Amino acid sequence: MKKRDGRCLYITPSGWRKTIVHPEHIVRLEIIIDPATGLRVPKVNELQKPSGELWMHWNLQRDSKRTRTVVHVHATHVVAAIYAGIDLRAISAEFPEISRYTRVGRSVPPLPALSRELADVTAECLNLRKDGTLEFDIVGQSNHGVCAVAMDPWAAYEHIERLDHIVRSY
Repeated sequence: MKKRDGRCLYITPSGWRKTIVHPEHIVRLEIIIDPATGLRVPKVNELQKPSGELWMHWNLQRDSKRTRTVVHVHATHVVAAIYAGIDLRAISAEFPEISRYTRVGRSVPPLPALSRELADVTAECLNLRKDGTLEFDIVGQSNHGVCAVAMDPWAAYEHIERLDHIVRSY
């Protein structure tokens, strides 16, 4: 999560089971200006171990003018649906209770986990604009899971639950 005009990025730790996350588990990264590039980046101290998906989270939060939370989970039903050839955008459009509240972007193709390429293509599929806004709320990641974005983690997780619900019933 990054708060509106926030100076920190809050992210779960690497290698931690995310079934129960307590506030003391969250890694707090200061946002600094990188002297080499002049860009804002999260500063990772040597004792901090943020999620390996740090760059996916940062891509989606860096330019947001609002509080934004990114939730990424390894949703096996969604991955299975993508591999079965199901177009997540098309089937979500068939369910008004989904499409009214959750905007589904095109699925991310198979890419290496924890890679910058996965981070960049996830942002593209969510249609991250130069002003930091997003066209979509969630995308499937072909060999990885889903990435959902909202103001708070509960709203982001609702996008995941909605999409998971329809692919399990398909």
